[in-house]
Amino acid sequence: MTPEQRSLRDALADVPARATHAGATHLDPGVTRILGEWSPREVLLHLIAVEIYVWQPRLAALQASKFPEWPWVEPGLWSNPEGATFAGALDVCRRQRGVTVARLDALDDAGWARQGRHATYGVLDVAALMRIALDHDEEHLAQILR
Repeated sequence: MTPEQRSLRDALADVPARATHAGATHLDPGVTRILGEWSPREVLLHLIAVEIYVWQPRLAALQASKFPEWPWVEPGLWSNPEGATFAGALDVCRRQRGVTVARLDALDDAGWARQGRHATYGVLDVAALMRIALDHDEEHLAQILR
């Protein structure tokens, strides 16, 4: 893993801790603060859905297929009783991100170089895909902090 890949991997791994800190700034992170926006818990439920239904399958496709093609996908909120509270959603978010990070840790140089085509972003290798994941996380972490 190159230093740049390690830095990206570490930033991705740090997202649940950052969500913990962001959620702790609210008296009740389960309550929507601004009409029409997700509560901190709902943001986590969305991040979980994206982790399970977008990032993990795309990393698996890169490993299993020669050149996978991906449509734009924007899941809503993950629905499971484990996510009924902010703490529960945070635990699931932490576990699911751990699965993604473990996939990255298992990649060799050839694995990091694998590519697929996204309908919107074009040709992406693993690092480019994970930078999009991190940008998405950042957007939603900012939502929690508003």
